[in-house]
Amino acid sequence: MEDVRAALELVHSVLTEATRGSETDPRRVLAALTVLRGLREELSEWEPHLIASARREGISWAELAPALGVASRQAAERRYLRLRDAAASEVTADERVQATRDRRAGERAVTRWARENSADLRRLAGQVSAVPDLPKAESLRRALGEDDATALIQALAAVQLHLTPTHPALAAEIGTVTEHADRLRRETHERRQSSRSPHP
Repeated sequence: MEDVRAALELVHSVLTEATRGSETDPRRVLAALTVLRGLREELSEWEPHLIASARREGISWAELAPALGVASRQAAERRYLRLRDAAASEVTADERVQATRDRRAGERAVTRWARENSADLRRLAGQVSAVPDLPKAESLRRALGEDDATALIQALAAVQLHLTPTHPALAAEIGTVTEHADRLRRETHERRQSSRSPHP
């Protein structure tokens, strides 16, 4: 951590000099760029570990989304998978193919559940879309017009945070839906992993 602090102090001081128009030693600029690159690489390694830790502690993808600077739980999960895959260079091609198949199986499980619970999802989406001046409500209305209710899960997740201050009950209902979808994906993944594990 001390190394990180020292690196940040160097970058900050060089930037301060530059913004003030002060003459800057070119070697310090190069050194700042070098440590900045190192910080970027180190931070990119930390992020997937922190996300995985948050998930183990029960934090939902919807809760992680704003912390990661993305708009939806799906975008948060995609960011994690992209970072994890980039960091795991030792993963074999077969393992990457298997991981893709696992993700698709999880999405199929969510799709089946959404179709079986289409009426409840449409009822909730209808209530939410009636909230006045709700950001991203138009996307939700478009999803309501689609035959496949799966689109409603993502559209509902995208408006959840906007509902929390004024309509906490609706936000909580959306949370229940997204948590259930997350659980279906996780359980599908675990079942598939278990079926591939060698049995004693």
